[in-house]
Amino acid sequence: MTISARHIATLLVVALAGSGLSGCGTINEKVSAGVSDAVPAWLGGIPADAPPRPGTAKYDEYMKERERKRLLPASERGEEAKPAPRPEEKAR
Repeated sequence: MTISARHIATLLVVALAGSGLSGCGTINEKVSAGVSDAVPAWLGGIPADAPPRPGTAKYDEYMKERERKRLLPASERGEEAKPAPRPEEKAR
């Protein structure tokens, strides 16, 4: 069997495409973190009431406020801290 220029070109393309595809995983991982924040909730994105992502300034503020509320007595926490009623309690 003789090796032609077409075989060499095909092998070269496959080798380059294989190494190029392995780098796409890293790029897509970095891009998807930013793009997922821009996707609307109705399309499967992050809900509006989701906490901020770790590592941001808003996350630090959120955690401080959460800790402050945790240390308050239950009677002073307000309506948003009360647990949701169980389904069997709603039916009554």
